Amino acid sequence: MRGSSFSFFLFFGVLTIFSSIKLYNSSFFKKPQSILATTDINDTSELNMSISRVSRHVVKKVLAIEQSEGAGARVRRSIGSMNLRNLTPFLMLDHFRIGKGAGFPDHPHRGQATVTYMLQGSSRHEDSAGHKGTIVAGGVQWMCAGKGIIHAEMPVHDEGHPEPVGFQLWVDLPKQFKLVDPSYQELGPEGIPTAYPEGPDGPVSIKVISGKSHGVESPVRPLGGCWFFHVKFTKKGTFFQEIPAGWTTFAYVFKGGVSVDEDPTRLESYNTLVFSSESDQSGVSITALDDETEFILVAGEPLDQTVFQYGPFVMTTKEEIQGTLLDYQLGRNGFEKAHTWKSEIGNQ
Repeated sequence: MRGSSFSFFLFFGVLTIFSSIKLYNSSFFKKPQSILATTDINDTSELNMSISRVSRHVVKKVLAIEQSEGAGARVRRSIGSMNLRNLTPFLMLDHFRIGKGAGFPDHPHRGQATVTYMLQGSSRHEDSAGHKGTIVAGGVQWMCAGKGIIHAEMPVHDEGHPEPVGFQLWVDLPKQFKLVDPSYQELGPEGIPTAYPEGPDGPVSIKVISGKSHGVESPVRPLGGCWFFHVKFTKKGTFFQEIPAGWTTFAYVFKGGVSVDEDPTRLESYNTLVFSSESDQSGVSITALDDETEFILVAGEPLDQTVFQYGPFVMTTKEEIQGTLLDYQLGRNGFEKAHTWKSEIGNQ
């Protein structure tokens, strides 16, 4: 998402750009030195089951204030804001509400995955590799930008359609995958499996967008470890989600209030909760303090690499950013259609 103003990528002097390049050093997050580091990240349940349930706790809380973005868009940004800049492998989390007339026409990406999960309404997408479609409420699009892609995202505001509301998460790609070919993994609501820790009539359900929860596994296969859950409580209750040791983990509450582990402190909606990641902590225990509480719970394998980000381009060195800008300007190495392709949805 983001990007109706990418005319600044015209080549007005690459060297002058570097004064504005932001260096986010995430090297203080080290890869876990445990058996999990050499085990298939999609096959950790048996290991976790053998570990006693020790919960993570909240180490940071960030309130996402709603703000305007563009014409007609309202966004609550937590990860990627000044209050929560470094959270490897995560780069940005937006809880968006898109009003009529707003949208995100043709813009580029390189070096990250963008995950769009719709809570309400729908959004059309189209890209320079020939993909197009619609993400409906309850559906997800997991786009790996890889070496480069141009795409457009335009919310649907047809008569009778609710206002589009959802999340967009940017996930950094491990360095070895930065220049892979772009790819998509898309699931409609019927394709996302649901876990019921206390049975279908219990108080909690978990949509397994990626990863594993209570014996249920998503078909999504990210490049790099990333688990993404949408947790819904119909009634007050508690659940425990196992998380691979050492992974970065956070929750974003958007309905109701919660408490974590044995701390009774009430944590309100629109807060992003960053959890501890000590080696003996096998997961996280979260209690819904209200009926109809909802939150997303996301965990990822930390990356021992620096982050150089310039807008929608995310690499690991200044030289790679310089190469990316040259590739974009010259229309090569993934950006062959950068100056010739025009989306239908973004130019209506």
